[in-house]
Amino acid sequence: MVGVLIRMRWRLTVRSLSSGKAAVAFWIGLVFGLLAAGFTALFTALAGHEWDLPSAINVAAALYAVWTLGWLCGPILAGSSDETLQPEHFRLLPLSYRQLATGLLAAAFAGPAAVVNLIAFGGLVLLAAQVGVAATVVAVLGAVLQLVFVVVLSRVLLAWIGAAMRSRRGRDLGVLLAALAGLAYYPMQLLITTVAPKLEHAAQPVALALRIPPSGWAPYAVEAAGRGQWWLSALCLLGLALLSALLWQAWAVLLRRRLITTAAPAGPVRVQTGRGILTRLAPATPVGAVVTKELRTWWRDSRRRAALLPLLLLGIVLPVMLSLQGTGVPVPFTGTFVVWMAAMASANMYAFDGTALWHTLVVPGASRADVRGRMIAWVVLVGPLALLLTLILPGALGQAEFYPWAVSTLPVFVGVGVSAAIFLSVYAAYPLPPQRGNPFAGGGGNPGCARALVQLAVGFGQLLVNLPVLAILGFGVYLHSPVVQWCALPVGLASGVGTTVLAARVTERRLDSHGPELLAEVKPR
Repeated sequence: MVGVLIRMRWRLTVRSLSSGKAAVAFWIGLVFGLLAAGFTALFTALAGHEWDLPSAINVAAALYAVWTLGWLCGPILAGSSDETLQPEHFRLLPLSYRQLATGLLAAAFAGPAAVVNLIAFGGLVLLAAQVGVAATVVAVLGAVLQLVFVVVLSRVLLAWIGAAMRSRRGRDLGVLLAALAGLAYYPMQLLITTVAPKLEHAAQPVALALRIPPSGWAPYAVEAAGRGQWWLSALCLLGLALLSALLWQAWAVLLRRRLITTAAPAGPVRVQTGRGILTRLAPATPVGAVVTKELRTWWRDSRRRAALLPLLLLGIVLPVMLSLQGTGVPVPFTGTFVVWMAAMASANMYAFDGTALWHTLVVPGASRADVRGRMIAWVVLVGPLALLLTLILPGALGQAEFYPWAVSTLPVFVGVGVSAAIFLSVYAAYPLPPQRGNPFAGGGGNPGCARALVQLAVGFGQLLVNLPVLAILGFGVYLHSPVVQWCALPVGLASGVGTTVLAARVTERRLDSHGPELLAEVKPR
């Protein structure tokens, strides 16, 4: 059974790469992953060559912690986890949940992510080879066990959050937990980067803190082997193996609950005839109906909230964390960063609807109202938060000189963001798993690098359209004239509105001419 699932995983991965866009994203992600893994392994080996053994183990434990955090927070931050093989497809097979968990776990190791991480963890083997043969054997076992641990830990975290979101009360709690789990990466990264320069002569509390978490057990086992403390080395490896086994058991239980528990409905449907706020404010037109429908769906759909809310919170917290790190990122531009992250989370709108798209395709002329309604709803959802941050933060932080820059560039970011989101939703759509599955699953045809490519495309478009605005702002700074700087605001408004109108027209024509193809693309596999 394990071999069948592995071959199935390989076959689905190969078929998903038949699309040019998916293949490019896959290979770019693989190249960057291999470069990061190679750098990690090389840095670990160099630390073992240049420093003494305890200092080198500090480096290895810190790097292991970073990669472990990546497995925990990466799928949440990207809004996408790999579920090439969905458990629901094997519901009717005569398999126990432990057998299914074993097969799916083995298939998870058959992907490129496991190979990349094994290379990164293999740096410990290069370090241990400089100590002795016995330490090398311990390092090989530790690297393999660390890979098993991070893969199972990632599966358990996502399964737990997904299980929480299957109940009505748990949906909001699950999104909040996902956001907190994703945001935890940056404080931990700040802590690790602060400690990193001091690893060679780390104080005892720092060295102890690096070795206590499970991510430090494999490096500490190598250190213990180098000192001849074989019982302590074996204890660390045994603890890592037992912890992985417990996590596998927890995943099997969560997998069973996922397959036997139906998602709770959103709640009783209450008919409101003109009494709701949206009903009163939205015009009684096709566009108004789509706006109302989209706003309610963004609020109620757990998958949409799981995609959008963590990135919105990340857009607020990340500039603050980067500013604390002294990277020179001005916090007054947090509003524009929020728009940037929200555009990435929304670049696959029609996949959330799935086959319900046919309701729009069979109504003549409905594509115009659908596209414009979605764009207006997105602006209503994201714009007020971004505007509030832009108007408050510069004054609150005593950086009023950034007001012309933040306020003038915000309309361009919003216009290009919503334009890129709706444009990519039609031109680069990919299917999502069914609603009853993991809300963080991205489908087998969506490699993790796809989100990064979307982010780069949106960022490049925003920078390109912002060039006239930035030129006026720079000219105003050169003349020391606030009046000239504020002249960039109408230019920014015109650029944002013009980009939005142009994208709406292009997307409408694309939806009219290639609607059936889009429906086939977003149909859940």
